[in-house]
Amino acid sequence: MVPPNRIIIDTDPGVDDIIALLLALSAKADELEVLLISLTHGNVGVQDCLRNIISLFHHIEKEREWRKANGRPEGFETLQACKPIVAVGADEPLADQRMMADYFHGIDGLGGIHDTHPHLSPADTWKKLFASVIAFPDQGVGESAEDVASAASLFTASKLPAHEEILRVLRDNEPDTITIVAVGPLTNIAIAAATDTETFLRVKEVVVMGGAIDLEGNITPVAEFNTYADSIAAARVYALTSPNPTSTMPPVPPAPPGKQSENPPPPFLKPYPENLSKQLKLTLFPLDITTPHELLRGQFKAATKPLLEVNSPLAEWATAFLTSTFNKMESLHEGAEGDAVGLALHDPICIWYTLTHAHTPWRFSPSSPEDIRIETSGQWTRGMCIVDRRSRRKREDDVVGEIPGDTGGWLSVSAGNRIWRAVGSPEGEGGGRGFAGELLGRVFGVGV
Repeated sequence: MVPPNRIIIDTDPGVDDIIALLLALSAKADELEVLLISLTHGNVGVQDCLRNIISLFHHIEKEREWRKANGRPEGFETLQACKPIVAVGADEPLADQRMMADYFHGIDGLGGIHDTHPHLSPADTWKKLFASVIAFPDQGVGESAEDVASAASLFTASKLPAHEEILRVLRDNEPDTITIVAVGPLTNIAIAAATDTETFLRVKEVVVMGGAIDLEGNITPVAEFNTYADSIAAARVYALTSPNPTSTMPPVPPAPPGKQSENPPPPFLKPYPENLSKQLKLTLFPLDITTPHELLRGQFKAATKPLLEVNSPLAEWATAFLTSTFNKMESLHEGAEGDAVGLALHDPICIWYTLTHAHTPWRFSPSSPEDIRIETSGQWTRGMCIVDRRSRRKREDDVVGEIPGDTGGWLSVSAGNRIWRAVGSPEGEGGGRGFAGELLGRVFGVGV
């Protein structure tokens, strides 16, 4: 039986990215199929993102062995049914200066765990698997073929750049059967869309964690991190939702260093072809809906304490990096301390949506699909989500572009983006902690 949800996860792990991946990979085989995990810059550099993904699979494998030896259900059924591909993607944004969130996620993306808990880090044998697509200072020479193969028992290492792997998966499957869940900067997605736009539009839906509409930003007063980290990529992807993508495309940026002399320019600088076959469906999960859904320190400790007492490898690993994260949250925010400190489940919400939206109510803004545009060049507003809050009547003509009295073409019925914006989960618009309990139960195999 083919699962109803077949997905590509584009990610920059990152603490909440790892939690989202654990949720996805712990799904039942008839719920979800993870075909590809594509890595992008973001919370940390792409090399650290790759090491964190390898560490994730390493600890899932150890956890399954431990559960089997102790007569427990192994879980992670979707991994038994489908071995996902791991592909390395962009290590810098299309044109913006690279921005990382290592101040929050730690120097390695997981609270510095690779330095503070070196015994929890997998051996470097996996580096040889990705030697053709990424350069490591030390490739870990001398490992046997058996050691290298063992490092990838739960995934397949791609020799293609992530954007090419995304296009290959979309090309090899029927149209409208693959969903992309993008929980990092949209660089890989934008490059794939520009490289072969019609193949990219075979995607069923792109689910994006990004932006802030009525809530303040988390990297600037108005911008959310993923959107800020590559505002041009976000603007270009959003433009594909428009009946006229040229109406919201950002200005063409200069080519990155080292590529200015290329002719033709790099693929992401090209405009989209005219007369596209369809508009992209993009479902947005901004900070407004993700922030209220929290995992409390007390919830996590209650779920994992019994597992730590019996030496669960996954509980030990997760405790190591989440302890650092809860401490960071406590230092950054006033009003919560001790077991009441919460971690917003930004990225896991997107996985929860893919698991449940077919049979569970999710609410979208009354004006969805709505015209949400991304600011790419403002001095203080880069990455800001712009919405038209004026009570202006739409123009009845179908002229695309500016006319007197309508700068930016906001009032044209033929212009602007068409974004589905999530405003309410099954827990309601105010969020809640029931999802956190379900997540803990799925990932750790415990009742919460």
